[in-house]
Amino acid sequence: MIAIQLNTDEFEYDIRSLVKAFFPEEEQYVHCDVSKVIQQKEPEKAPDWVLRVMLLPEEMYAFFEGEEANKVTVRTVAENRVQRKNDAKRMLYALLKARTGNVLPWGSLTGIRPTKLFTKALLEGRQDEEILATMKKTYFLSDEKAEVGLQIAKKEQTLLGKLPKTGGYSLYIHVPFCPTTCLYCSFTSFPAAMYKEKMQGYVEALKKELSMYAKELRAQELTTIYVGGGTPTTLGEKQLEELCCHIEEKFDLSHLREYTVEAGRPDSITKEKLAVLRKHGVTRISINPQTMNDETLRVLGRQHTVKQTEEAFWLAREMGFDNINMDIILGLPMESDREVMRTLQEVERLHPDSLTAHSLSIKHNSRLNRMREQYRELTFADAVRGMALAKQSAVQMGMEPYYLYRQKQIAGNLENIGYALPGKEGLYNILIMEERQSIFSVGAGAVTKIIKNPGELFERVETVKDVNTYLHRLEEMIDKKREALLRADL
Repeated sequence: MIAIQLNTDEFEYDIRSLVKAFFPEEEQYVHCDVSKVIQQKEPEKAPDWVLRVMLLPEEMYAFFEGEEANKVTVRTVAENRVQRKNDAKRMLYALLKARTGNVLPWGSLTGIRPTKLFTKALLEGRQDEEILATMKKTYFLSDEKAEVGLQIAKKEQTLLGKLPKTGGYSLYIHVPFCPTTCLYCSFTSFPAAMYKEKMQGYVEALKKELSMYAKELRAQELTTIYVGGGTPTTLGEKQLEELCCHIEEKFDLSHLREYTVEAGRPDSITKEKLAVLRKHGVTRISINPQTMNDETLRVLGRQHTVKQTEEAFWLAREMGFDNINMDIILGLPMESDREVMRTLQEVERLHPDSLTAHSLSIKHNSRLNRMREQYRELTFADAVRGMALAKQSAVQMGMEPYYLYRQKQIAGNLENIGYALPGKEGLYNILIMEERQSIFSVGAGAVTKIIKNPGELFERVETVKDVNTYLHRLEEMIDKKREALLRADL
């Protein structure tokens, strides 16, 4: 355990995140009062390390207790909060690097949207050389990450430049049911078999939320629709039909640029469900294997095979879907370079229109984390090597990177990156990352993000995660979102 003693909670989250990046396996205990001795949650268990970080008006310093030689000090500008935070993180990064000998590819950056920094610099009219130099000096980014960040920011600006400057919005529809819950997953998902009797009521609830938004947003242009989860195709054919019909009835789709449905798990895909999606104008789907190795799929708790993934993909192609995304995860248990290469070779053979490469993130509420003792003996693939192989594979398929985001506890301190063939990029993915327009969300666990000025979050409105609670409190959730719309005065 690492005990972190602070004299203020001003940048506690950033400090914790950076320490976690260097010590991913260590638990943390944070105490924000230097006038008192640290009290551990388990007094009999002394911390392995004690890190002290002092953030003073004109000077900051950090050191590991008992090792004053490692102390790092910086001067700062108290009135500039952004600079103050960057100074604190640079100081801490230098100390942790010296302590561990590790260098993080994204340097001191801990946020999930690093490309926003590049976008801001581009919009300010700064030249490539200046942007790259600043990112490396300010945040200690590696050459590779600085270059990919700039490349993706440019691609995003080109694609977003084709969208309406104002008055546009997107819809996110959350279907939280899955055939099973994967070993690594912490998303709000519920086993389809146990909630089968709830699904029709859930669809009715989605329709009520959608009706409210359709009424309140009738003067706005709908840009993209994204139906995600969970696995939306766990809904029955008739339920998908009902949901799609309601969307067509209530919303003006004449300006729609993209309509995505995560078909996701191959074992939830049928010809009849794909026919419903084609009939209602869905333009983009995902068929996500995560790995093309049957043994790994069993370890992950996914009840489908590689063969089913291939069959679902070719069925979708035969039915006319010409924009199919596939997700893979690098750093999975029970995999080596050989298994990663097999996955990439099989994906190349199918040749999807886009490929999203995820670095494994061991989330707090996942079974992989909660039952870590049980899985401690599992070997994990090298995510750094895997991401390099995925990039090489994407390039061979003619794809370019177009969006990127990061997560807590991500393997190798890396990123998730989307590659696509020209013209097959997922606009919704860019919009959710760059916060260029409001995304109004419906369903249990869905989060609405209201944007008044591009790049700036005005308000975030969360919906309760539990399906039963959501159904019980539906009217309350609708009122909550309607009131947020009134506050925004869009």
